[in-house]
This record gives sequence, structure tokens and C-alpha cells, in this order.
Amino acid sequence: MSYDPYPHTPQPPTHLTYPWQPPPPEPPRPRPQPRRVPLGHHSDLRILRSAYRWQRRTATLTALGYFTLFLLLSAFAPAFMTSTVTHGIPAGLLLALLQLPVTWLAIALYEHTARRHVDPIADRIRKQAELDARRGAVR
Repeated sequence: MSYDPYPHTPQPPTHLTYPWQPPPPEPPRPRPQPRRVPLGHHSDLRILRSAYRWQRRTATLTALGYFTLFLLLSAFAPAFMTSTVTHGIPAGLLLALLQLPVTWLAIALYEHTARRHVDPIADRIRKQAELDARRGAVR
């Protein structure tokens, strides 16, 4: 005999009391799950991360690479930096003034790679997440 912690709780009968009683309803069957992998393990997220990583590295190396080159030339090539380029303008001043356009180039490169590589992947993942959320709300 098993111990019942709630002896006064009515238990459903294990057999039919009357022959005309319908059988108890079957428990609902679980709906088949979609074959698609959940979004958290989706390969598009890996692709998005690598595209975004490439985008950040390209833009960062463009801006910082030029600035590092400028610093290295200033420290180790003072003769080149003080040499006159045109109309008495030293090469160091010209390279320093080019820092702003190079920074703009890095920003433009960042935006270009975002529009071309990263944004389409992010939009596709966003649409897929919306579909997953709708499917989850229906369940």
C-alpha cells in the first residue's frame, strides 16, 4: 500500500463506473516542432558576427594605421617630416592635415561595409526573429 499525503482528496476512478460512460479523453498530442534550428544557434548569427568583426577591424585599422604611421614617421624619420613638399609646406604638416580625410575615409568605409555586408544579414535575422515570435505567440 502506498502512502497518500492527502487522504481526503478525491481520486478519479481507474475504471469506468457505468458501461455507457464515454472513455476519458486522450491527452492532446504535442505539435510537431519545426525542423528549423532555433535562432540562438543559427548560422546567420555567426555570419553576422564575423561580418561585423571584419567591418570594425577594417575601419579601425584604416584610421589607427594611418595615425600610427604618422607617429612612427614623426619619431623615426624627422628628416622626412621636416622636408619641404610644395611651397614651403613640410611633409609632417601635410601628413597631419591628411589625418582628417583619412578619418572620414574610415567612417565612409565603415558605413559602406555596413550597408553592403552587415545590414542585409541583420535584416534577414530580424525578419526571422519576428516570424519566430509570431509562431511562438500562436502556440
